[in-house]
Amino acid sequence: MVDTRSVTHPVEILLVEDNPGDVRLTQEVLKDCRIHNHLNVVDDGEKAIAFLHHTPPYTHAPEPNLVLLDLNLPRRGGLEVLQIIKTNATLRHIPVIVFTTSQAESDIMNAYNLHANCYITKPIDLEQFTKSVKSIEDFWLAMVQLPLE
Repeated sequence: MVDTRSVTHPVEILLVEDNPGDVRLTQEVLKDCRIHNHLNVVDDGEKAIAFLHHTPPYTHAPEPNLVLLDLNLPRRGGLEVLQIIKTNATLRHIPVIVFTTSQAESDIMNAYNLHANCYITKPIDLEQFTKSVKSIEDFWLAMVQLPLE
């Protein structure tokens, strides 16, 4: 079932990722998504916080409906970004999908303890990476009712 709200307004996605190859692959998969979406990209934790708080240079940034968050980021780590999102009354409703290469049990537990909505380990293989992003699309963009306001 397609969410008809996304026909008139795209689903705003914030991708917090410092690997240009992973950004490119994610963009490629999501551009063919059957759900109208707009992918915003920042490459470190400080920029993610600035984007979410609408501070310069992101004063006119859209409110994301979904965050795809890498853990291994420069300047501020992903767990710190996650904690800031989930402890802020105006941001905590935004679903956060941790999408990272880390398979460390401590990272998984810490992410869920900080109220991550989902934890997906990024595959190294190109085909598997594409399948992972498609599964995010299929579930989070097509099935789940996202808060669009």
